[in-house]
Amino acid sequence: MGESVMIHHGAEECWRKSSASNPAGNCVEIRRLRSGSVAVRNSRHPDGAALVYASADMALFLRRLKARPGPDGRRPPTAS
Repeated sequence: MGESVMIHHGAEECWRKSSASNPAGNCVEIRRLRSGSVAVRNSRHPDGAALVYASADMALFLRRLKARPGPDGRRPPTAS
């Protein structure tokens, strides 16, 4: 699964954070690497380590996350 690595942080514009992130800063940021892998870091510690996942692993994680019921018990609408 994920491997903890240090990533050069010179290009901050490459990191993305959800527009639905909360003001308390309890968020993660993602960045696609040249290798095609996806790096994930804690937005509160941007200079810390990041976890790196294969693109296929991240895609599977997101599909499964989207398929789970939300806090209200309902599943999110599926894209047509």
